[in-house]
Parts: sequence; structure tokens; C-alpha cells
Amino acid sequence: MITNPAIIAELNRIAGDNDGVLFAEDVVQAARPESSPLHSCFQWDDTAAAEQYRLQQARQLIRVTVSYIAGDPDSRHRVYVSLSPDRTEDRGGYRSTVAVLSSPEYRKQLLADALAEMDRFTAKYQGLQELASVFDAMRKAKRKKAS
Repeated sequence: MITNPAIIAELNRIAGDNDGVLFAEDVVQAARPESSPLHSCFQWDDTAAAEQYRLQQARQLIRVTVSYIAGDPDSRHRVYVSLSPDRTEDRGGYRSTVAVLSSPEYRKQLLADALAEMDRFTAKYQGLQELASVFDAMRKAKRKKAS
């Protein structure tokens, strides 16, 4: 999470130039000068940046889903999931969803990760009264897990 006031101020300036909307392209353009407070947030070596982009493409590829019921988009599930212990500062690991759900230890970790993600979702959207029933269901799920 970015907390640097100079970076936040620069992002606010860029958004202000675009009616309050930030576009990634504008952020990169503003970061190009070495004097920009955003400059150090980017990888400017094209070879290293290309490798980072390929890693991002691999992460997208790993997020593949399968449908268990032909033609039913609601039956799509991820083939691989990422458990928090498999993530390090510079790497992220993925495990077969089937293997995770078949292992009591991994399943417990997946549930803990899901509950933590629910907390982040709640913190992000708690101001939306339209989601009150969702938050209530999430609280009930957490209570059920605790008991």
C-alpha cells in the first residue's frame, strides 16, 4: 500500500487533470521524468520490465477456470488457487484446487485466506448499504467457522 504523501499528491494531480479519473497510461507518462515522485515506482530497464510483464501474463494464465457443467457460466471454478503461505515477497505459488480441497491442512488455510479476503472486502465496501445483507452473511459465515 502506498503511503508516501508525494506519490499520493502526484496521483491526485494526475486525476485532477482527468476529471478525477486516473488512467494507467497517464501515470506512466507522468512517471517518466527522473524528477517525478513516481519515477522510482517503475522498472525502467526494458529487459527487466519485459520479464516482469511475462510473469504477470503467467499469473493470468494460471488463473484458468473450468466449467463442470457445459454451457453454465456459474459453474466455472479455478483450477489453481494461491494459499497465503505459498506467497513470498518476490514469488507467488499456486496449488491445484482439487489437491487443496482434498487436504484438511490446505483446506483450512484456504478457508482462513477466504475469511481474510472477506475482511478486506468489507473494509473496502462497508459504506455501501446496498451490500448490508452480504456483510451479514459474511459475519454469519465467520461465526460458523469460529464455532
